[in-house]
Amino acid sequence: MATQSVNRTDQMPGRVCDTDEKVVFFEASGVPVHCNVLWPTREAALSAPKGDIRLAFWPACGHIFNIAFDPALMTYTEAYENSLHFSPKFQQFAEGLADRLIARYDLRGRDVIDVGCGKGDWLKLLVTRGGNRGIGFDRSYDPSLETEALPAGLSFVQDFFSEAYAHLPADLLTCRHVLEHIEQPRPFVAGIRRAVRPGTLVYFEVPNALYTLRDLGIWDIIYEHCSYFSAASLAYVFQREGFDVLAVGETYGGQFLGIEARPSTGPENAPPVPVNDLAAMAESVVAFGKRYAEKAAFWKARLDDLAARGRKVAAWGAGSKGVTFLNTLRAEQVDCIVDINPRKHGRFVSGTGQEIVGPEALQVRRPDVVLVMNPLYVDEIRHMLAGLGLHPELMVV
Repeated sequence: MATQSVNRTDQMPGRVCDTDEKVVFFEASGVPVHCNVLWPTREAALSAPKGDIRLAFWPACGHIFNIAFDPALMTYTEAYENSLHFSPKFQQFAEGLADRLIARYDLRGRDVIDVGCGKGDWLKLLVTRGGNRGIGFDRSYDPSLETEALPAGLSFVQDFFSEAYAHLPADLLTCRHVLEHIEQPRPFVAGIRRAVRPGTLVYFEVPNALYTLRDLGIWDIIYEHCSYFSAASLAYVFQREGFDVLAVGETYGGQFLGIEARPSTGPENAPPVPVNDLAAMAESVVAFGKRYAEKAAFWKARLDDLAARGRKVAAWGAGSKGVTFLNTLRAEQVDCIVDINPRKHGRFVSGTGQEIVGPEALQVRRPDVVLVMNPLYVDEIRHMLAGLGLHPELMVV
């Protein structure tokens, strides 16, 4: 996935609400700029570019933005690797989502555009499972990774999607895990609105800010994500920029938000803001700093204890959660980090330099403890380890 540039407007970066009133509630300095760019050597990983995070909360619409974000630091190339489709758990989720959209909106034999398509895994599902035609847009798409001929009707463009491509037909336009990377989300969504024809279904998916606050998913706070959307702020953006919101809600164990919308054909209506939800979110924001510090201190103490007892520790999941965990805690006690995505093997983690290995490497490294970065994958990881004849203690972080 490569993020898109948008024409700068008079809007302040990150603005979603129609007010500038905000509260700064969290700061972190010297974090890796890219969690999903992995490095060929440990030395290169240790000197990876870093930036600062200052999260601000807009009470009026429930949006959170890193006001220290500098888009000039962000470079997305073929080296950017964040595909989750090697996980059976995630693949099952993606297939179910594709099937639901296809069935609900009769998306068979239709034209699909995927904005920020990454390596193309999601678009391939929509094309093959619905007999659709598809075009994916992403500057980080790497055709050399294709080991088989593309399905009929599927193609990719190594470019940002823009109004220059408005002539392309689309019955469905999807954009998953891109909007949170965009410095100015409202102009970006407005550009999508101008590029699609009446009747086009639009599906966007982003991380759920409430999961980060409510469930203390603190390892999801990364520099690449300048925006953190609540259901309220996500709906707010789409309604303000000319869409009728058909559905918005949590998915994937509450970790993601999905929104389904169509271009509005009627007069603009002020988007409803769920006051109760915003009040609860505001309370979570107030408590977040203290709860974050307590959770980080707990895991720092646990890692120190494991090291003192001579317990060998590996982490599992070299995505943004794993990279953030290792960097937040400066976790030198962790020997390596496992990932089932073979494209990551032999690479090194930004900031801390742990080597990324495949599950089979644990047969040699023999960890006593495996730290699980995402609770949704516990059963999958336990099953894989058992298949290798390994039964380390699993700890969900």
